[in-house]
Amino acid sequence: MSTKFSRKTFLKGSVAGLGMMALNVCTAGAASAAEPAAAAAEDTNSLNLVPKKAASVKVTSRGSVSGGWQGEPVFPNWKGLDDTLAMNHMYTFVGYAGQGTLCVEPEAGVTGFNLFVNNRQINTAAMAAGGVWNVDISGQTINGRNTIQVGGIRPRGKKVTVRVGYPTVQEGSLQDVGIDRDALELLEQIIQADVNNGFPSAQMAVVKNGKLVYQNAWGKVNSYNPDGTPKTDSPAVTNDTLYDLASNTKMYTANYALQYLVTQGKANLDSRLVDLLGSAFVEDTIDITYNGYENPGLKVNKQWKAELTLRDILRHQAGFPADPQYHNDSFDQCSQKTVPGATNLLFSGWDGSAATRAATLKSIFKTPLMYKPGTKTVYSDVDYMLLAFAIEAITGKGLDAFLKETFWDPMGLTHTTYNPLLNGFAANDCAATELNGNTRDGAISFTGVRTATIQGQVHDEKCYYAMGGISGHAGLFSNATELAKLASVMLTGGYGENRYFSRNVMDAFTAPKKEDAANWGLGWWREGDNQRCWYFGTQAPSNTIGHQGWTGTLTMIDPVEDLVVVYLTNKINSPVTDKAANPNKFNGNWYTASTLGFVAQLLYQGLQNHGTDPNNAYSALLEDMAESKFALVAEGGSVPATHPLVRSGYAVLEAMAAHANATHSYLDRNYFNDALTLLDDTRDAEELAKLKKMLNKF
Repeated sequence: MSTKFSRKTFLKGSVAGLGMMALNVCTAGAASAAEPAAAAAEDTNSLNLVPKKAASVKVTSRGSVSGGWQGEPVFPNWKGLDDTLAMNHMYTFVGYAGQGTLCVEPEAGVTGFNLFVNNRQINTAAMAAGGVWNVDISGQTINGRNTIQVGGIRPRGKKVTVRVGYPTVQEGSLQDVGIDRDALELLEQIIQADVNNGFPSAQMAVVKNGKLVYQNAWGKVNSYNPDGTPKTDSPAVTNDTLYDLASNTKMYTANYALQYLVTQGKANLDSRLVDLLGSAFVEDTIDITYNGYENPGLKVNKQWKAELTLRDILRHQAGFPADPQYHNDSFDQCSQKTVPGATNLLFSGWDGSAATRAATLKSIFKTPLMYKPGTKTVYSDVDYMLLAFAIEAITGKGLDAFLKETFWDPMGLTHTTYNPLLNGFAANDCAATELNGNTRDGAISFTGVRTATIQGQVHDEKCYYAMGGISGHAGLFSNATELAKLASVMLTGGYGENRYFSRNVMDAFTAPKKEDAANWGLGWWREGDNQRCWYFGTQAPSNTIGHQGWTGTLTMIDPVEDLVVVYLTNKINSPVTDKAANPNKFNGNWYTASTLGFVAQLLYQGLQNHGTDPNNAYSALLEDMAESKFALVAEGGSVPATHPLVRSGYAVLEAMAAHANATHSYLDRNYFNDALTLLDDTRDAEELAKLKKMLNKF
């Protein structure tokens, strides 16, 4: 119930009598609240009016105003005196309910002023005599856009500066943000059933409205021996376990660095690469005719490279080949394939040393473009390897050092790093990836190739062998919780008192790069018109952004719902299914847990529940998923029960049983029994008997 005040309800004299009002003040060595109140009471020019029920908030003396701010309006007339009168006294910022602090600095000589947050007046008595003050507004903030109003400053002509920090990620619960717990239980049942049937591991974190409302982990850090047999002595994954982020690295290293540098005015998206990296970027280019592409001639190719900008690179339209494999001495650049006995014209080395990393930059300089820039989109790791070198040229620091001092340390991220084994982590602190190095279970070989299980080292070949583990395209390790905190910066632009990205820069990087390519921003993947629904689900709004990684990782950021979902797996920590048919298809790829987009799809179901009982809908959906899974099995012909595709079908049915047991619903039980008819009586006889026993009697 709101309270209305008439003019008679207010006290005359801005702070007269306010010393008697309840006020939680920590003076921290400053004058007491009573002293400024008394001084202000003696000022006959102080006419601002304070209601008896002005909010008493925690006000703490602050000694410094250093920090990075979401906004620093100086009242009145923070935008300059304008005939839009109301605007002169109001400022709007992004915040979340239950958190928020203002840094308020009245000019010396100010005897009183009014401060409102979302139309609720704040008691300003303690601040009336000047100084710098932290004002806890957590009781007044709401999710989304918040407005402060400052006026009635006395004497007239004086000013009050209000500095607004950024939200941080706080602990919360699903109930706090209106996400149906049953939806998360369904996700848990599906992932756990997959793990029970051979999927390696997964980890997930959800941030909604600035609150970490969910985190969980499943499986083991290393699920298989090199021979493909289950590894029984591996520790379980925890919420602290680090995962190899693969191409998610692109957003949180090169993109974040450039967004920050552009915000700071230290980089320009239209800067030419040749101006940042030197004339050798153009002059060292060699002539290669790529199979299937017209060779424009070396002179034209150099002209193309001379005009390349950071923006071209971020759009993946720069012209570079997708994967020239600078580390592979038997890679044929013309065919873009490994050819035994071939000579790699762009070979830089494979030992991961600083010298090889420097040689890789020279190899990129030599690399001719495959097509005219801007004429097509080719997703290329070379683009982000190049951005790493450009960022290092701009900052004068190693990419890892720059990111650590700019983002990771200020945000308190202790489990985000390149090269974990060189930075204080042990192998079992990290989820393992490929079982037999980079050999695809013996199908691939090149000089220096790793053959042991990869754990705590980046899996990506170009990053490990040619870039020393530190690149813009791959190499970053983190866990779901820390990555979700890092991703949340894209909803606000900063974290605490750390300003990272301006609104204009975030808009520029996340807007559609072209009308006919709305699924791309500058580096960022966009939902567009259901163009990324395999990753972000069908319910995600068009401006949802994120990325995925080849090892099995996903980030989704939905600015409409103020929602961040990070889902990490190590799906390639499993045997190659058929190395002759496809050496890049691992057993882990067949499971529902590896499809990434199912997480967002089910999470939105829980977010959009609107108080209904969704469990029957969940069971119906599970039956449909099982039907689709076994349709894929049927397409494969005679697929044995041991095949991971069949095992993943069993897992969906086991999740149905777990769900029906949890709901005690006869309708859910009927959905389950109907789904059992999908099984083959001969091939699936053992599983059918197991499933029938799983369903509780009730």
